[in-house]
Amino acid sequence: MQTDRKTASMLSLCQRAGFLVCGEQAVELALKDSRAKLVIIAEDASQNTKKKFLNKSEFYKVNVVVYGSKQELSNAAGKYNKAVFAVTENDNFAERILQLTKPALS
Repeated sequence: MQTDRKTASMLSLCQRAGFLVCGEQAVELALKDSRAKLVIIAEDASQNTKKKFLNKSEFYKVNVVVYGSKQELSNAAGKYNKAVFAVTENDNFAERILQLTKPALS
């Protein structure tokens, strides 16, 4: 699934606003601290990474979406080769990204 422009734009905006954390350790910490509102896992992340964050998101009752590739998501966030992202502390960004990725999930 290719990341569409609107989703990439929202991720970029979220990053610039300071509401996006990237990487496994940062996302894990955001989940534990109850700051994560949405977890985004790249489709080409390893099976172990997907399983780990799907389970953690379920445990902490945080919405999760498997969407896009590592390269596309990382480019949108201005990072390099990250597979896991979390939208933190802002429900509006999380809601909008979830709405944008929902058609891709169906």
